[in-house]
Amino acid sequence: MTDQAVDTDGSAAGGAVPRPASAQASDGGQFVGRRRELKELRADIDRAGLDTISGRKAPRARVLLVAGRPGSGRTALAEELARQLADDYPDGVLRAHLTEPDGTRVPTERTARELLDALDVPAPPGADEDELAEVLREALSGRRALLLLDGAADAEQVDPLLPDAPECLAVAVSEGPLTGIPDVRPCTLGGLDSAAAVELLSRAAGPVRITVDPRSAESLVEACAAHPAALVLAGGWLSVRPKAAVADLAKQVHDRPEEASALARVFHHSYASLPGTAARILRLLSLAPAGHVDPHTASALAGCSVSAARTTLDDFVKLGLVRAVDSPLPQYEVPGCLVPLLRACSESQDRPAEVQLARARMLERTVRLLQSCRAITEPDGSAARKKLAGMPRALRFPSPAAASEWLRIRRPALLAAARLAVADGELDTLARRLMAALTRALVAHRGTEDAAPELYGIHRLVLDVAERRNLPREKAAALLNLADLDARTGRTQEALVRYRLALDAGRQANDPYATGRAMESVGGAYQELGDWSRASDWFGRALAHRLARDERTDAARLYGRIGTVHTYAGRYGEALRNWSSAVTGHRKTGDVAGQARALSELARVQEYAGRPEESLRTCQEAVEWARQAGDVRLQAALQLRLADTLDRLGDPAAARLHRGAAERMLGMELGEVTGPASKDSKDGAGASAYEIRSASAED
Repeated sequence: MTDQAVDTDGSAAGGAVPRPASAQASDGGQFVGRRRELKELRADIDRAGLDTISGRKAPRARVLLVAGRPGSGRTALAEELARQLADDYPDGVLRAHLTEPDGTRVPTERTARELLDALDVPAPPGADEDELAEVLREALSGRRALLLLDGAADAEQVDPLLPDAPECLAVAVSEGPLTGIPDVRPCTLGGLDSAAAVELLSRAAGPVRITVDPRSAESLVEACAAHPAALVLAGGWLSVRPKAAVADLAKQVHDRPEEASALARVFHHSYASLPGTAARILRLLSLAPAGHVDPHTASALAGCSVSAARTTLDDFVKLGLVRAVDSPLPQYEVPGCLVPLLRACSESQDRPAEVQLARARMLERTVRLLQSCRAITEPDGSAARKKLAGMPRALRFPSPAAASEWLRIRRPALLAAARLAVADGELDTLARRLMAALTRALVAHRGTEDAAPELYGIHRLVLDVAERRNLPREKAAALLNLADLDARTGRTQEALVRYRLALDAGRQANDPYATGRAMESVGGAYQELGDWSRASDWFGRALAHRLARDERTDAARLYGRIGTVHTYAGRYGEALRNWSSAVTGHRKTGDVAGQARALSELARVQEYAGRPEESLRTCQEAVEWARQAGDVRLQAALQLRLADTLDRLGDPAAARLHRGAAERMLGMELGEVTGPASKDSKDGAGASAYEIRSASAED
């Protein structure tokens, strides 16, 4: 056993823990009982619906409902049904949990994104639930897929996710009826039949004791009310006590009349038999984000080593108290039916300060793992890698690939941790650090574009904290990040609103960077909307702000952005003046490459203005500066521009020479020429997001 986060081969130490025997396992070899219910559900698929009876074609997917209390085996029955029907739905089985283990409803927006992600269909960051539901329906149109919607609270959660495709099937799992969705008959679950209950108990406890004492086994089944989750716990308790009598356990469970349910009676009997340290770890697992646990989470919650935490989790798996997840890394899941019981135990036995400290340790551990995950992507010898070398071995990743795999697998838990940290309200500093570290890790491993949906959610959480704590600086940062994501996905009007709000927050915080950045971004949004007057006005304000602070590099770039806008508007005189100022500014700051690019744009505007001879001279000067800057691609682009200008001036021989030079520079691959005032490039300004300013001392 190793305490390292990931082994040197990139896999988890020891591999995944085998799944415990369960009535609700998803493979056919483990599933027990429920034959009648399965038969009813399969028959319900082919049952004529109200639309068919009335002569109309069914407009939407058929919905099957599996209803039952948590722990009744409702999810396993739905999974077994999906397994049996998988061949009938070649476009796959899509799964989504509509409720968190603590009972919190999952927003439709998040569920729709998860389903679209499973379909490999891109969803625009920032889209609301109506937009995403529409994208999901379009994605499922023409497909034959099965949707398994687990933990539905009501019809309002299910209805937006239903595809307008009668070839699809939706299987919803809920505690009660879904009033509001037509033509749905619930398959309501109670306890298992006697034979299935005994078989489940036999699988969990081992067959010998059950076979030699069938009467006691039946008594234990009765004490457990044939409840699947209770039977798994009872079998787990027996499996680790080979000398315990089945009859004694049945009597002990039966003699706990103070418990409201069979599951509660068996759980508290199993819990009472745990050593004090293990019992404390089990209670604290109720704090695990979305019920997802790994050895690091348990270690941080309990304040013990990673190896000790993993050993304890493996013991819990044998007892049926947690489930092992099939994963390259050691992953566990707290059964949702046990979360309220664990929480009640914690409330009665742990002081609030201890619980809050455990939550803080968990978040701090998560922050450090994320910092390590990002640092491994930095070059050898960098400050981040040196800092990484000083971290405990348990927090280090051996390679970028191992870190990336960890981030991929733990992503749902990490996002859930961020949401819980914000909802807590008492750990806002840690919450901000967590979200900053998560943002950096996602960008380092996946890039801004690929991680945009997750980043959008993280920045909204930052905004929640900033508004709650009245932190204008953090509010400005979050608004700028959200607006940048809006702008990248074509939501320019939404971006403009957020940039203006960021400007107000930056001014309130007296943050010159945020203020200048917001002014420039407002100008960029107006430029994207084609409002040249407002764009030049806002770029001018940003320029004045930079000049007042003697920020010459940014000022030179802004002269170029103003020149670009005037070029679009056909105001070539203003454009020439601003591009000339940009050239001067880059020269004064010693930015040779910037000077070459600015001269290139100046030459193009001169050509637009009907001054080809001036354009030719300026372009030749730009070539020389591009050569000094070592920018071969720009040199080639300028050579092509010179050729075009010479053609217009009636010198085709010279034009051919310049085209030949361009071809040689690029090795016969001309590539894509960078344009002067390309509307898409926006002159390169404002491209980098204003990073969340963390309370951490990292970097």
